[in-house]
Amino acid sequence: MAHIDLTAFDRNAASGADYLDGALLMELGLAAALGRNGAADLVAAHMYFNLAAHKGVEGAAAQRQDVASDLSKAEIARALRAARAWLVLH
Repeated sequence: MAHIDLTAFDRNAASGADYLDGALLMELGLAAALGRNGAADLVAAHMYFNLAAHKGVEGAAAQRQDVASDLSKAEIARALRAARAWLVLH
């Protein structure tokens, strides 16, 4: 029977999060905000801009603030929870 050594498991490498840089997160935010893949998803855009800002991308915080002006408090809370969950997983 095979045995997997979970003590050597690197969640970031396994999930690909190490390869997801701030510029890509910014691009995902723009795509979500503009609806490039269908309808615009401002909650997802806020989450991606928040993550990009966390990685130090210039202009990401301003984009996040712009999107936030079109969201309700509940939607902003949902976006913030999603960003925190993403950071925990990655």
